[in-house]
Amino acid sequence: MAKVRLTKNELKNQRMALQRYERFLPTLQLKKQQLQIEARKLRKRYEELEAQEKECQNEVEKWVALLDEERRDELLSLVKVQSLELGTRNIAGLDTPMFEGLTFKDIEYDLFGTPLWYDEAIRSLKTLISAQMEKKILGEQLALVEAELRITTQRVNLFEKVKIPETRENIRIIQIHLGDQQTNAVGRAKIAKAKIQAREAS
Repeated sequence: MAKVRLTKNELKNQRMALQRYERFLPTLQLKKQQLQIEARKLRKRYEELEAQEKECQNEVEKWVALLDEERRDELLSLVKVQSLELGTRNIAGLDTPMFEGLTFKDIEYDLFGTPLWYDEAIRSLKTLISAQMEKKILGEQLALVEAELRITTQRVNLFEKVKIPETRENIRIIQIHLGDQQTNAVGRAKIAKAKIQAREAS
């Protein structure tokens, strides 16, 4: 703890600092709560996407298992991403990326030369790729929210456990010192007055 000056000006500065800390603390606490709630929601959605991805993967593997190497490559070549749509979501003052969708290229293929279930396999592949991409973006969003939550928690702890108690203690020390000075001044004034009166009397 830095040595505090025991003056009236310093007392005023410390009181102003305490007011500032006490004014900012509720805002930080609210931000921390919002980030905690959001992090929980994002983790839940991430787990849902992992389950969906596994399900889609199993589905795709069933279709792919029916094909030889050449046909597999052909099937995979029919699913190409054209564009990724991303948005921005503000979470407690933090801008995070948000998955809005994937657009796939329309690739035509010979309906007579391919098995009947190709459409279903292509649909499963597209769902799998979408789930993987959404999970990736969600992972980035979650990482940003968790990093911001760590910083906010550190700030809340700094204010609650260090700055506010330290400032209150500084105010107490300065008030004691100024009180002692005032008492000493009154005592000296009384002694001086008594001496003056004694001089005048003699």
